[in-house]
Amino acid sequence: MALHNRINSKILKEKLLQLQEERATLSFYKYHSIEQPGQFRDELYKAMDDLGVMGRIYIAHEGINAQISVLNENLNLLKSYLYSIPFMNGMRLNLAIDDNGKSFFKLKIQVKKKIVADGLDDSTFDASNGGVHLKAKDFNQLADRPGTVILDMRNHYESEVGHFKNAICPDVDTFRDSLPVVEDILTKTKANNIIMYCTGGIRCEKASAWFKHRGFKNVFQLEGGIIEYTRQVNESNLENKFIGKNFVFDERLGERISKEIISVCHLCGTPSDSHTNCKNEACHLLFIQCDECAAKLSGCCSDECKGVLALPEEEQKELRKGKTNGRMVYKKGRSEKILYKSHS
Repeated sequence: MALHNRINSKILKEKLLQLQEERATLSFYKYHSIEQPGQFRDELYKAMDDLGVMGRIYIAHEGINAQISVLNENLNLLKSYLYSIPFMNGMRLNLAIDDNGKSFFKLKIQVKKKIVADGLDDSTFDASNGGVHLKAKDFNQLADRPGTVILDMRNHYESEVGHFKNAICPDVDTFRDSLPVVEDILTKTKANNIIMYCTGGIRCEKASAWFKHRGFKNVFQLEGGIIEYTRQVNESNLENKFIGKNFVFDERLGERISKEIISVCHLCGTPSDSHTNCKNEACHLLFIQCDECAAKLSGCCSDECKGVLALPEEEQKELRKGKTNGRMVYKKGRSEKILYKSHS
């Protein structure tokens, strides 16, 4: 069997939107030494494909990082398979909070140098010596103590639409960029306790270990990140200290955590927290757009891109030749086309 998808992505996406099947979105990660990541990747692909899994999985010598969706009827089979792998047995599976089942439209498993790009040399410190894990109740209690610093370890476009109350949100494009910025913040801040959080917990596993290595004391991390925090808050009827949306790296682009809208449309400045990609594939900029601007510009980020979208498909293809914008990974929210920016 082919161990890669060979069907056009646009066709797969349209097919997903038409399907009525119920799917569950979930994520998981595990730091563990994998001697032959390529072989493990191929074995995993066969098993996941048989279960009808869609999503994005990164495998490296240091472990696995996955964001996927699976048919509801196959969820228990998926759990059984994952837990049959010794180093993944009992691993936490983070189920999505605000899930329409349309998060992924194909299966993509890649071997990487690292499961999260951090720019660190793991041989120089003990990456397993991370901060103390906090459950939602403990997080809330510690967050209320004087002298506690809450650090958002995500990128600026993530925290723009949602973050914890009183959190410090570094204005960075990548996790790698955040580490020196956060160290500078911590050096200038006399913190009694340091709490780090991210989407599902993986970035904080490495970051908390790194900052302990750098000499910082009383370092904590939110167990399971925003996703698991929200589940515990809802199940135990706790105070929700997260405001806004949780940005996610799939077709949904966000999960509603609280009713507050803390960001604005990047084009007109009205309250909005709906991320979208410019419909002009030659641009594909990720930005925040309200319904009115979306209707006015046909889902594009500017009149210029709207004009391109109106061209015949062959002309659009010519304009896209040689361009690899992808999802504008390093420039989300930095474009000159963005006129308004949130400062919450």
